[in-house]
Amino acid sequence: MSKQTTETLAGGKLTKQDLQKVYVRNLFGLQWGWNYETMQGLGYCYVIMPILRRLYRNNPEKMKKALKTELGYFNTSQPMSHLIVGTDAALQEELGIDAAEDALIGVKTGLMGPFAGVGDTVFITIYRALVFSIAAYIAMGGQAVALLIPIVCGVAMLAVRYKFTFMAYEQGRKLASGLSGQLKRLTEAASVLGLTVVGALVPSVVKAPMNINIVIGETNPINIQAMLDKIMPAALPLAIVVLSYWLLGKKKMTTVKLILILMVVGVLFGLLNTFFAPVAA
Repeated sequence: MSKQTTETLAGGKLTKQDLQKVYVRNLFGLQWGWNYETMQGLGYCYVIMPILRRLYRNNPEKMKKALKTELGYFNTSQPMSHLIVGTDAALQEELGIDAAEDALIGVKTGLMGPFAGVGDTVFITIYRALVFSIAAYIAMGGQAVALLIPIVCGVAMLAVRYKFTFMAYEQGRKLASGLSGQLKRLTEAASVLGLTVVGALVPSVVKAPMNINIVIGETNPINIQAMLDKIMPAALPLAIVVLSYWLLGKKKMTTVKLILILMVVGVLFGLLNTFFAPVAA
């Protein structure tokens, strides 16, 4: 085992290897044992276990108290949970479970909600919409490089989460107090960015051409799609997206029902385009 992973961090009791174990466990184990009583509480305790073993392996009473504390209710966005776990490790190392118990509960309770909003927006909504939509759009053009985009971005995501763990450990309590006042503003900004990205992708991904010609008297045929483009480009794709969001807000509407409705709408558009297609000269 290398000296780099066995030496303690910042002169404390924990080693780099301890935090690396926590990081790996967080990637795969935070959702293990998910239940309606403590949500991710059981998985969180599994994630933080290498820290508890390092600090309290020779003190059964403190270990029991730490386990009871860590098994409490917890639920947040998994990518952002690294920040809370790292802070947890720093507080336990610095203060011990007797002095840090209230602080740990406060950090977990106070940060898991705001971090859930930030993480779900940045690492799920924006990430998936941006990365996979761009990759799909490039793939539609026949470019094999589209296969590498999700892989490269996934590796980058893992690196960010690794950095979160060590950054939170280094900052300790300072991280919990320094970011809490800015989380609401960050969440709102991330939400606006996500909506902007999705809105920009609507005309590129959603296709609904209205290839219909209407002949009035002896005038030249009027092309409906050309007329709509002059009024508002991508009006029909936007209308379909707005309709989908509106329908999903209805009480009895489900995703499966929406898919069936969109299939029927697509068939109707196809029939209209077939019957009213421009006549070849």
